[in-house]
Order: sequence, then structure tokens, then C-alpha cells
Amino acid sequence: MTRPDRPESPDIEITASAGARELRFEERPDVTVERTARPTGESASGSNRTNLPDEVTTHVTYQDIHIDFRVAARAVHPEDALPSGRHGRR
Repeated sequence: MTRPDRPESPDIEITASAGARELRFEERPDVTVERTARPTGESASGSNRTNLPDEVTTHVTYQDIHIDFRVAARAVHPEDALPSGRHGRR
């Protein structure tokens, strides 16, 4: 499974896997991933694909595909994220 560089110790992690014998795209999909850790924190996402490129070609049949996807986030208390020299939470 893909392990994005950060966050290294997530507070929340969601993984999903999908597979298909055949997959064909008549139109190029419009896919976006939005991830945030609010009010402060960090997040990351990534995927591993087997027999399916990051950018698919229309009217091509892909066979025996598999996708693993991961999104993870680490929360940071807002006071712990203060700039250097300022006091954070104790």
C-alpha cells in the first residue's frame, strides 16, 4: 500500500482497494482529491496502481487492474503550531 511521506503518525487513516478484470473509459475522468487538516495539521494521499496508468487513455481496455488508495491526516492543536519563540500549549 502506498505510504505518502507525511504524515508519519496519522491520527486518521483511510484506505480503499478496488480491482476489475476489465475497465474501459469512453471519456477521460475528471478526478480530484481534496484533503485538509483544519484548523492546523498535515495530510497526505497516494495510490498504487497495477495495470492502470495515472492518466488513462480513452477507448483502451485495461485488464486485471488493481488500485490501492490511502489518505491520512495528523491533527495539531492550534497553540502547538505557533511560530518559534511564542509559547505553545503546555
